[in-house]
Amino acid sequence: MSEICEVSRDGHVGIVRMKRIDKHNAFNRELDAAVSAGLGELDADADVHVAILTGTGNAFSAGADMNEAVQAIEGKGRTEGMAGVYGAVATFRKPLIACVNGIAYGGGALVSIMCDVRVASDNARFRFPGAAYGLVVGGSQLPRLIGPAYAKELLFTARVVHAEEALRIGLVNAVVPHAEVFDAAMEMARLMAANSPATLVATKQVVDRATQVDDGQRAEAEWNRGLRTSAEHHELFKKAAERVAKRGGAG
Repeated sequence: MSEICEVSRDGHVGIVRMKRIDKHNAFNRELDAAVSAGLGELDADADVHVAILTGTGNAFSAGADMNEAVQAIEGKGRTEGMAGVYGAVATFRKPLIACVNGIAYGGGALVSIMCDVRVASDNARFRFPGAAYGLVVGGSQLPRLIGPAYAKELLFTARVVHAEEALRIGLVNAVVPHAEVFDAAMEMARLMAANSPATLVATKQVVDRATQVDDGQRAEAEWNRGLRTSAEHHELFKKAAERVAKRGGAG
């Protein structure tokens, strides 16, 4: 356990809670490593059948830490972005529920849709702002959930999606009052955990294979390799980071 990430268990349910509250649970190197390690710990624990990933306060996650990313762009540091948590979520063998307790922007939104199920607070908001920053974020995952037309709209406009719309278009499985969101996620997790753990793992693999997004993920990664080094991306990202800093909040 660390100050910015808490790992706990409740029966057969494992919980990873992001606690970088002052930064809206934005992923810097430390949080990326801590969440990745927490998910790895729960995946290796035979007594954990289902896991929940959630945030603290009014944010699930604001995505990548923009200050750290800007420093890397300017050659003043290095960042692996959110590669660790993306990999940990993508390879997690058991059912993984995203308990979206508030904003889920950028990489935070992507992490939420990479999970198997999403239970959202009624004040949850989603945004896939890659087009505003000069990157592709969620292009390989969103169409699988909400279809290509809605996916393209959200990606092209980079607009905010509120909880009720997210439910209507299939971005989340349930919306509940903010004070009840973790309890609702736990209730769903316990229902899952009461079943055969081996069958849960097998079912997840079968469904994932039936809805493969490998080609899309490869295409997204290939485009982003070029986009990340472009002058346009660097300029757009720096301007976005300045706007976020002035607001003192998430992008």
